Amino acid sequence: MEKPVKTKLYLHLKKWLEKAVIDYGMIGEGDRVLVGVSGGADSMVLLDLLNTSMIFVPSFSLVAVNIDMGFDPAYRCYEALQAHFQEGGYDHVMEKTDIGPLAHSDYNRKNPCFLCSRLRRKRIFEIAAEKGCNKVALAHHRDDIIETLLINMFYGREISTMVPNQSIFGGKMHIIRPLSYLREGLVKKYAAERGLPVFRNPCPSSDVSKRIYVKKLLNEMEKDNRKVRDNLFRAMGHVKVDYLPKKYV
Repeated sequence: MEKPVKTKLYLHLKKWLEKAVIDYGMIGEGDRVLVGVSGGADSMVLLDLLNTSMIFVPSFSLVAVNIDMGFDPAYRCYEALQAHFQEGGYDHVMEKTDIGPLAHSDYNRKNPCFLCSRLRRKRIFEIAAEKGCNKVALAHHRDDIIETLLINMFYGREISTMVPNQSIFGGKMHIIRPLSYLREGLVKKYAAERGLPVFRNPCPSSDVSKRIYVKKLLNEMEKDNRKVRDNLFRAMGHVKVDYLPKKYV
């Protein structure tokens, strides 16, 4: 695939991606970065942007990894992604699994998303170790961080969310989120502008998840206040601990 044209949108996304990487020290000289690619717009954009020349980010290498969850044997994402990786000259790993059906089986009806995510992450970390990667880049963007904050408050009874740079395994590896400053709408707009191959999520729970509920709730709130998401994102950097209760009933 040809290198992206330096459009206004491309330059905007690159600016904020590099700023996030620098602000949180996500990538260092000589790092080897595993990029998790599901086939959705977010991960396709992350891979595309990380594969372009950087101005302020030190040099690094990357490997694209796709874990096929095994939901639909007729789903053509696997073959199309493989062709995309080969065309782009990416070092890549593709693996077919039965994680999806297992997580949605009768013995795990209560929380399929938790098990699915856990097993997928476990395999990604194993591949990262096999490929000599010290960073795992995931395509969570600004909206994901905001939605996770509310999900954890509504259902987990805690104030927490995803962090842009997360140390794991005693610091031997880090999960990084270079899209942390980017809005979902702009990410998807770039995927369309760039003509990236984007595939639907075949997961049967994708349309009924807590994340979808929170996303719709925020969309409704933005009809009255278009700054709702922006306010929530900024609020995470202005936590007044002295004005939070210390004891709970």
